[in-house]
Amino acid sequence: MEPRLKNPFAHLPGAFEALQSLHKSIETAGLPRATLELMNLRASQINGCGVCVDLHSRMLEKLGDKRTRIFAVAGWRESPYYSEAERAALALAEASCRIADRADAVPDEIWKEAARHYDEKQLAALVASIGAINLWNRLNVATRQIAGEWLGGIVDGRA
Repeated sequence: MEPRLKNPFAHLPGAFEALQSLHKSIETAGLPRATLELMNLRASQINGCGVCVDLHSRMLEKLGDKRTRIFAVAGWRESPYYSEAERAALALAEASCRIADRADAVPDEIWKEAARHYDEKQLAALVASIGAINLWNRLNVATRQIAGEWLGGIVDGRA
């Protein structure tokens, strides 16, 4: 497997820094990092981005999250491992990733449940984070980036 572009950002001066700036802004909203990483992992699963599934699974492990939560995120609705607030964030992430799947892409009940757990600044950060991970996923999938390469070429699962 070979990537179509080794590094898409190498051709777009300032693009990587702009995305990093967005991520820093998101971090000021006071959301738990694990919640953001769970959303990133779930969105990446939906979008089929192996690089981001790998990265965000590892980030959750690094944060000390339990493997049961990491492995079960694709089935979060049927798993007892997530708080109500995390479930609201995951539902918002799924709906926001699948906007073409229904006429009312993000139904009011999903938004209201998220708003029950998060203030406006945090909701803005959730939506921005979902938009950012969708951008990362699309860049990686379109250019066929390879999971594990960001680790220095380690792709056999020993990292």
